[in-house]
Amino acid sequence: MKLQKPKGTQDILPGQSAKWQYVEHVARETFKKYNYDEIRTPMFEHYEVISRSVGDTTDIVTKEMYDFHDKGDRHITLRPEGTAPVVRSYVENKLFAPEVQKPTKMYYIGSMFRYERPQAGRLREFHQVGVECFGSSNPATDVETIAMAYQLFAELGIKDVVLHLNSLGNPSSRAAYRQALIDYLTPMRESLSKDSQRRLDENPLRVLDSKEKEDKVAVENAPSILDYLDEESQAHFDAVRGMLEELDIPYVIDTNMVRGLDYYNHTIFEFITQVEKSDLTICAGGRYDGLVEYFGGPATAGFGFGLGLERLLLILEKQGIELPVEQGLDVYVAVLGADANVAALALTQAVRRQGFKAERDYLGRKIKAQFKSADVFRAKTIITLGGSEVEAGQVAVKNNQTRQEVTVTFDRIKTDFASVLAELGL
Repeated sequence: MKLQKPKGTQDILPGQSAKWQYVEHVARETFKKYNYDEIRTPMFEHYEVISRSVGDTTDIVTKEMYDFHDKGDRHITLRPEGTAPVVRSYVENKLFAPEVQKPTKMYYIGSMFRYERPQAGRLREFHQVGVECFGSSNPATDVETIAMAYQLFAELGIKDVVLHLNSLGNPSSRAAYRQALIDYLTPMRESLSKDSQRRLDENPLRVLDSKEKEDKVAVENAPSILDYLDEESQAHFDAVRGMLEELDIPYVIDTNMVRGLDYYNHTIFEFITQVEKSDLTICAGGRYDGLVEYFGGPATAGFGFGLGLERLLLILEKQGIELPVEQGLDVYVAVLGADANVAALALTQAVRRQGFKAERDYLGRKIKAQFKSADVFRAKTIITLGGSEVEAGQVAVKNNQTRQEVTVTFDRIKTDFASVLAELGL
């Protein structure tokens, strides 16, 4: 059998990886403006970290987790999402301690794993960027975090992004709404999909999130959770809306949006854009004030979001957005004969130490083949180095576009290559 990558995974090849690096760089720089620091958690966790936090009845736990028992018979799972591991780390490392600056702001970038049907922008190993903010129940934190995502999309040039907003209220509001939804859906139980019939017993709010046609019809006239918000929940939601309007961030209220995980309360949101006439969620998140306490820490407010890098890159491609990815070499050194091998190595290394991108021939090819390589590498300049140049201690440097040449000493190349490029108009 020919060896191939597992289904639902991908190789990110040279050239493609430059786009990934650019998007990750823009994300890091955007988050830094908001005083977020990076956290890196293990790629696998104890099963309970995920199952207890995201909810035993979610599709992630019931259908999608890559879980197994290791050689010590510990129940382990590859992480399917980023929030629960970060909360586990926050509690385990006592980042809630009084001496730690509040609020605590962290972001992560890494692989996640879910066993689901692979499709465009959705893989079994996928990569997620996420942020988590701990210690502030101020609705301004909700809006600041949403604004940070909005700014990231603007920095990347993504168009037609719409913020969808909803509230799940506090636990008492949510419980009242849960019962109202059960009362509404129970008479039409048999018309629901099999999954939603199960969800009606286990987690009825998830029926609102179903993509099945029969479920969408069933929930069209479902009661709105906004009608069940108590005074505290309504005040929080009104404050969030007012602050979004103050920042000129447009939004639409989407009462059927519930998010797929059990730990959310109050504000939840998604950013949605259109790709080929289909709506695609580009980012999603919300508030989760009970999760730190659930992990054994003190009562601590939390707010965050996650976005998939594969989907983000797909949207950039479909919207025709050209990323300013650095390409090409500053110099390519063509090497003529064994006599020039050592000198070529020394010159190339000296140029690199000055911060320039350089490559040379290692294969002893004919000069025409080497010049072709310089064009493939998009080299700005070419140095042709043979035995006579080594003996003279100087060499011609050619602008690969204008064909202008300057003859310079080895010492100048080794100490001030920037001035050589400037002389060539580069």
